[in-house]
Amino acid sequence: MTRLICNIWSRIVIVEGIMGSGKSTTVLRIADRLKTSGVSVLGITEGTSPHPIRFDWDLPWADMPATQLAKSAAARWGAYANSASMSESITVVDGQFFHGNFTSLFPLDADIALIRGYVHDVVAAIKPLRPLLIYFHQDDVDRAIRTIATERGDAWVTYQVNWKLASPYAVRHGLAGLEGLIELYRDYRQLTDRLYTDLDIPKISIENSGKEMGEV
Repeated sequence: MTRLICNIWSRIVIVEGIMGSGKSTTVLRIADRLKTSGVSVLGITEGTSPHPIRFDWDLPWADMPATQLAKSAAARWGAYANSASMSESITVVDGQFFHGNFTSLFPLDADIALIRGYVHDVVAAIKPLRPLLIYFHQDDVDRAIRTIATERGDAWVTYQVNWKLASPYAVRHGLAGLEGLIELYRDYRQLTDRLYTDLDIPKISIENSGKEMGEV
């Protein structure tokens, strides 16, 4: 993976996938390998604070029109891309293309045209950085969510259910409990699969149901 990044000389690498697919672990591994190779690199995981890309979740995003959230989130990406273009470092980031900002737009029940427009705006902002998207694709979403739920425990499941299934999308579809969370992510993954197919940036899809990241 490090060789692939260096071969296309990406200035930003985005690692994507559903919850628990190994995004943060992979970001840290790639960043470590690049540093070992003498490359200046900035690894950004979901827990990075303050987060330079993610929309500020402390704001009442759930009360925002989806159009406003999309505009604000795309602006954050644009600002970061401008900053990164003046840096010598490669950015390796956990999500924020689909996961993160997009995970707020989807439960807000944003229509597909708005979501595609948002993705288009992000791609336009980051293209000068020669982005590479690594997309972890877990074929069995049901098993993937149940596995991470077991690993992280009941408190984590309750947190995820309480905020994600109170969203307009989940309410409209009558989703509830762990089963509802699984259904939400089935729908989410179907959408991100379609968007991934349409992307015209360097990308690689890796089936990692067992979360085997392999040689990075």
